Amino acid sequence: MRNFEEWLSTMRPSINQYDYYVDFNKVYDNVEAIKVELNILNSLIGSKNIEEDIRRLIERYPEVIKCIPTLLAVRQSEIYAQDDDGAFNYNFNKMNYDVDHYIVFMKKTGLLELIANHLINNLVDYCLGIEVGLDSNGRKNRGGHQMEDLVESYLQKAGVEYYKEMYLTEIEDKWGVDLSPISAEGKSTKRWDFVVKTPEKIYVIETNFYGAGGSKLNETSRSYELIAQKMKEVNGVEFIWVTDGGGWKSARKNLSETFDVLETLYNIKDMEEGALNRLFTYGKELNK
Repeated sequence: MRNFEEWLSTMRPSINQYDYYVDFNKVYDNVEAIKVELNILNSLIGSKNIEEDIRRLIERYPEVIKCIPTLLAVRQSEIYAQDDDGAFNYNFNKMNYDVDHYIVFMKKTGLLELIANHLINNLVDYCLGIEVGLDSNGRKNRGGHQMEDLVESYLQKAGVEYYKEMYLTEIEDKWGVDLSPISAEGKSTKRWDFVVKTPEKIYVIETNFYGAGGSKLNETSRSYELIAQKMKEVNGVEFIWVTDGGGWKSARKNLSETFDVLETLYNIKDMEEGALNRLFTYGKELNK
């Protein structure tokens, strides 16, 4: 019989993988897309007459303006700016003002000073640094998918038939099962992270990782405890919850209650030790 405290002690403080911190392939691709234009602008570094030089350059190579948002660490192709001289919404895919307006924009944002005063030596290298910084904002999205990706890797290793992000009603329609006990008599539109179909059973799976505590953990644990209880009324369908994270140590009480009623509550260590493989092959072993 599993011991909750021992199980809780194996929770991981973090799930971050090596590629969580910076997606360098994305960084390189983004810079490569504007590399030619950046090198054209490089010709202005240290210019003694920056406004006149950049006017001539933009008139000859208007495509260089598409670099400007990146130089300001902005993802959008349109940038709004205002002051006492008025309000403007600059388009950097296709010029919607004359060249002088764009020069004013670059002057007021400080880009002209950056280029003319030799504060940087190479705009390509400068943009690489900017892209690394911008990509760090994507960590939250990458982090949100890490647990799902990890669980999916174990489903793939198990060699089972599985589906991602499947709605409750889709399961009912596909396999003709009645999930009304957990759907509030058809009112719920619950979507499961994964659904595994074996010859013996359907497994619906929820995954999450909580590095920090908070009220959400208690709410999640209570809701999954209820699902576990209701699922006992459904023939041929089993609920699996895979969770981990140091945040659970501050929400141990509610998690302990769910642990007591849900035998298929797993963490990362459980998966490493083959819990999913054993579960999916158990029915096959019984039928041999």
